[in-house]
Amino acid sequence: MEKEDKNNREIIPMINSSDVEALMSAIIKRQIMVDRFRFNLTAQKAFDLLTACYRITVENRQRTFREDDNVINVLMRFASFITAEKPKFGVMLCGTCGNGKSTMLYAFQKALNFLQRGGHFSFLSKEFEVGMEIVDAMEITILSKDYNKMRSLRSRSMLAIDDLGKEPAEVLSYGNVLSPVVDLLEYRYQHQLFTAITTNLTAAELQEKYGVRIADRFNEMLEVIVFQDVRYRC
Repeated sequence: MEKEDKNNREIIPMINSSDVEALMSAIIKRQIMVDRFRFNLTAQKAFDLLTACYRITVENRQRTFREDDNVINVLMRFASFITAEKPKFGVMLCGTCGNGKSTMLYAFQKALNFLQRGGHFSFLSKEFEVGMEIVDAMEITILSKDYNKMRSLRSRSMLAIDDLGKEPAEVLSYGNVLSPVVDLLEYRYQHQLFTAITTNLTAAELQEKYGVRIADRFNEMLEVIVFQDVRYRC
């Protein structure tokens, strides 16, 4: 069906909804669906599991677990995110130094390991490499000269980057200027691979360091959980 515009200058095609839906269905059947990771648990059960893993992580460092508003809020937000019906394909934990971001990251890793053999994960296909490697952002720049290692790292189904922002934005390799962290993030965005990140940088500082393009991708890619300005290392 077509419609002529008010000035009679051109013919504007109208969307045929039934045809579009049929074409979408046919295309989807032929393409490989991208995995979206989630816990196949209730939010309450996920909250309890994450709380247990968080407490273990704290106590393993000979510290005292503090059940304050910051910790409870973070655990609730994370549990809600990881059990959502259609979650984003990553999470960013933001805030100042020493407020529990890395602890939450390692607690999440413990929860993954605990659930790995229990069938408590949901995703669209079975081709999913369960198990999350945690890599320091600075280490990515060091590994950037090892093509095989970087290729393996960027394509993992699940990857965590700790302390994003402390690494140099660019590095030199045999006279070439490389942006290994940006390249890794671009790849994971394009392939919708689950990525967890901790950072001390604000939204404005992230955009200044990595550019508008990456900052815009973060909006689609990452659930942002902001930690309160509380210090637990004192």
